[in-house]
Amino acid sequence: MEKATDWGKSAKAQLYERWPKTETGEPEAPALLCNCKSLDLADELKINMLEAYGIPCLRIYPGDGGFGKLILGMSGQGVDIYVPASLLEDAQTLSSAQAEEVSD
Repeated sequence: MEKATDWGKSAKAQLYERWPKTETGEPEAPALLCNCKSLDLADELKINMLEAYGIPCLRIYPGDGGFGKLILGMSGQGVDIYVPASLLEDAQTLSSAQAEEVSD
């Protein structure tokens, strides 16, 4: 839930605050969950579902994908979705459950 004091913060700042930290206070290493093609909004659905379960997600557009996302509204090379390494197994379980529901 967003607080009134969060208004105006960038999405990257909010992600940094939610990302798990190590004992030294450094952000935990990210782990690659998957590469999603952006054609059918599967990436947005997957990220929103993971975020709803409290798993923060980092999006990285490989190659020139960031430019394609900016100009065309989608990346031709898809998007790499990263999650905290400690939550990778949970994210994989949730993602596989989502894939089973879609294929039924």
